[in-house]
Amino acid sequence: MVEWRPLRTAVRPVPEPVATPFVWVAAFAGSLLLVAVLGAIGGLSSSAIALGSLCALAALLGLPARFRAAPGIALVCWLFLNAYAVAPRGELAWQGHPDVARVLLLLTAALLGTLVARIVNALGAHRRITPGKGPQ
Repeated sequence: MVEWRPLRTAVRPVPEPVATPFVWVAAFAGSLLLVAVLGAIGGLSSSAIALGSLCALAALLGLPARFRAAPGIALVCWLFLNAYAVAPRGELAWQGHPDVARVLLLLTAALLGTLVARIVNALGAHRRITPGKGPQ
């Protein structure tokens, strides 16, 4: 007799990434909060500080995300950076090469966060499913 069992009954060796729309909503809320905090403490006086902070947020948001969420994370972070930290404030404007560099930095940060998480998860899964050697 054949017994059917679901494949997902066991503990997964690698955690499931967070859904992409949820990560994009978190990027929107996190960017809004970060820009508000930077504005309150005077961090928006330099666009480099805002860019560095948003890159750190993008990398942090990339940790639980899938790779396909990275462009959306970078775009949302760039929108807040462009609207509130880069002159003229309050207006979205494309400045050519500087904006291309900013978007690429944000995309790289998000992809780097996701890559680091995948490597750490893969190494952890390898340790969990690889039979260990006993004391010799």
